[in-house]
Amino acid sequence: MVTKRTADGAVIVIDTREQEPYDFGAPSMRRKLDAGDYSLAGLETQVAIERKSLDDYVSTVIRNRRRFGAELRRLAAYDFACVVVEADLADILAGRYRSGARPESVLGATISILADKRVPVFFCSERRLARRFVESLLLRLHGNLTREPSEPSEREDPDS
Repeated sequence: MVTKRTADGAVIVIDTREQEPYDFGAPSMRRKLDAGDYSLAGLETQVAIERKSLDDYVSTVIRNRRRFGAELRRLAAYDFACVVVEADLADILAGRYRSGARPESVLGATISILADKRVPVFFCSERRLARRFVESLLLRLHGNLTREPSEPSEREDPDS
């Protein structure tokens, strides 16, 4: 249940199947999402973020490739979607995960997600930083996607 909204009305939606949901400072609510673990109220068919711990990411891209491929196809159809990993690329290259998968295989799978599926993958060091990244990204996307066409964007160059 949402008790408040941000000044611009943003409410983060957390998928009901998300087993370790982030605790956001912004208002949030639980609801089933068709894709991803996080979205925005009213923009659930446009914005999706899939969260992965390091071990889950490695397992998913190596052992559950077919199922994750279907998820990536759904994500690729959104206006904005990405995968956020609670680890660094250095953790993958050093094999700091519980799988016997070769780091080169995990890196190759990551490159395939980026190049072939065209879904960005962000490595965010650890859970606390990933939560902050996801919240900030969602709030920025809400502002960008709900701004009236006549309102200037902060990204627009006034001199152009």
